[in-house]
Amino acid sequence: MSSDALGPVMVDIGGVELSQDDRWRLCAANTGGVILFARNFASASQLKALVRELHGLRTPSLIVAIDQEGGRVQRLRNGFTPLPAAAQIGAVYDDDAERGIAMAEASGWVMATELVEVGIDVSFAPVLDCAAVMSDVIGDRAFHCKAEGVAHLAEAYMRGMHRAGMPAVGKHFPGHGGVAADSHIELPVDDRIISQIEIADLVPYRRLIDAGLDAVMTAHVCYRHVDPLIPTYSAFWLGEILRDTMGFDGVIFSDDLSMHGASRDGGPAARVQAALSAGCDMALLCNDSEAADVVLTGDELCSAPESVPRLHALVPRARQRRCSATTQSKWDRARELISALSA
Repeated sequence: MSSDALGPVMVDIGGVELSQDDRWRLCAANTGGVILFARNFASASQLKALVRELHGLRTPSLIVAIDQEGGRVQRLRNGFTPLPAAAQIGAVYDDDAERGIAMAEASGWVMATELVEVGIDVSFAPVLDCAAVMSDVIGDRAFHCKAEGVAHLAEAYMRGMHRAGMPAVGKHFPGHGGVAADSHIELPVDDRIISQIEIADLVPYRRLIDAGLDAVMTAHVCYRHVDPLIPTYSAFWLGEILRDTMGFDGVIFSDDLSMHGASRDGGPAARVQAALSAGCDMALLCNDSEAADVVLTGDELCSAPESVPRLHALVPRARQRRCSATTQSKWDRARELISALSA
């Protein structure tokens, strides 16, 4: 298929090979990306061939993404370096800040280098949430409980990703770490006022935006004293705060719109359009093929005119930063640095 533009929806696929239904969804006009899960991986060679096929389906090629944070959230394991959870790096940082920062950068670099090698464009990382409360869904995925700690470590992690030629995606904007509830299964409610959020959760975003953050993923959390709409559907959060006040000009991804925290706002097409109208450049619709079919067979979705060039620039812009070569000694040192934490 040949097309002038990527669509604004990211979908998933069923297995280690593409089915006819997969190909149809991926070539639909509204599709612009595909997210991979553990079920799509059998071996490095199989994955590399699959990604090559995904990229060859249409022009411009689809954005191929995955969650490869480390710790509990690492989709690719067999044959890939075991990556430490962010909180483990944060614990090292508390004892030795310089070593913790070096570990964060090494983790970002190793993770991204291995994904770039098999052709994957984007890992949805780093997590910028501040672990302010006990939370099963965030927990050790956060680098630290304090905003400055998150900012320092996430900036180093992003620096490692950029060295490998991969864009960094900060999540979950404006911050999921202040609530215990899991937005996969319910709608979390955060009772803080905006001034409290500004001096905590937004600190890492400001730091990373200034350092060249490429993309952001939204949170399905209701900050009811700020806006009754979750940020995914909120022009206030995405337009007034993220774009206008914080000056962010990169890509905005929604979190998965099939999650319960986003599912109260109409059917799948209405949810996707609400996210795009609020300011998301690409909406994720995962693990729900019926919902994807509804969206992809419907009318063309309306997004901001700036969304298409932002999406098209995302991957090439990051790849310009790639190191010219990965020497064995650098690779060995980086893996040695993180191996004790991820064993």
